Amino acid sequence: MSLPTTLSQRPSLAIGPIVLDSPVVLAPMAGITNTAFRRLCREYGAGLYVSEMITSRALVERTPETMRLIQHHESETLRSIQLYGVDPKTVAEAVTMLVAEDRADHIDLNFGCPVPKVTRKGGGAALPWKTGLFRDIVEGAVRAAGDVPLTIKMRKGIDSDHLTYLEAGRIAEGAGVASIALHARTAAEFYSGHADWSAITKLKETVTSVPVLGNGDIWSGEDALRMVDETGCDGVVVGRGCLGRPWLFGDLSSAFAGEGGKAEPSLGDVAAAFRRHAELLAEFFESEERGCRDIRKHVAWYFKGYPVGGDLRASLATVESLDQLDDLLATLDWTAPYPGAAAEGQRGRAGTPKRPALPYGWLDSQSLGADEQTEIAGAELDHSGG
Repeated sequence: MSLPTTLSQRPSLAIGPIVLDSPVVLAPMAGITNTAFRRLCREYGAGLYVSEMITSRALVERTPETMRLIQHHESETLRSIQLYGVDPKTVAEAVTMLVAEDRADHIDLNFGCPVPKVTRKGGGAALPWKTGLFRDIVEGAVRAAGDVPLTIKMRKGIDSDHLTYLEAGRIAEGAGVASIALHARTAAEFYSGHADWSAITKLKETVTSVPVLGNGDIWSGEDALRMVDETGCDGVVVGRGCLGRPWLFGDLSSAFAGEGGKAEPSLGDVAAAFRRHAELLAEFFESEERGCRDIRKHVAWYFKGYPVGGDLRASLATVESLDQLDDLLATLDWTAPYPGAAAEGQRGRAGTPKRPALPYGWLDSQSLGADEQTEIAGAELDHSGG
């Protein structure tokens, strides 16, 4: 595949003072993009590796779990944290805390989460509909961040009748964000169907002074190159495509460097990565038992398409120790080759289109009413997003 002209002109990505050799960002995923997974992905390729979503109120209140989630390993020399919030004052306080205590080199704000427990309180992908509230949050956060680059990630809107991304993009650009990422689906679409890459093109045409990043349906290095070529975006954000495939970041680095080729891991390669992930999780949780509990949810993603029987998959999904894991992995045929298309494609739950859960009367006006202000306060009570 030939290298698009756009890439030869922009081989790197600048997000404020941060220059990425590979224009690739790991999308924050709740319960996934913890320190362990970020370290694993970084071992395969370059990029900006963002934390899972952190609730601003919980951060300001310094809840123990939240303080643990914002910790970075010493090898993470570029520390990136994504915040979620609905109150301008609380979000600004959270950003101020991160900057004052030197806990982050990059801060991202989440306006794209489609999970009902978030949108029903007016947060995530529902929030940009209230343009005044959105502006207040972003402007306050940018001021609080100072020299630390602050970015936003959002969706197209609530549904096809309530699109917010172009106006939100203009507001964010005017507020001084360092970049804007768009997941090219609405909240109503969740992860179903195909991402509308034409929306990324429109946003890139609207926002001209800061980088625009595209997100949605990037399963390979070729997909990333095609997105940049078709939309003109400055870089890509990768989420579900790397589940059980941390080597995707190596593929992306190679693709953007014009080197071509992609990883075709044997079953032994996959087993080794899975074991390494479990080891890093045990270190992150400071508990081998808890690390092994967490790795269980990754079994189907890692071994998708590979000759691993149902009984063994079930045993891996109930593993309790690293020794037990080693014994199970030893029963695999480590020489089994890469199975091709069977191991590729979509991973994670796509879901089906559905009516987004929203606060009562949310769509009646783009201004925030007094009653709505009280209602959305509950959106920050959880310690992490969906």
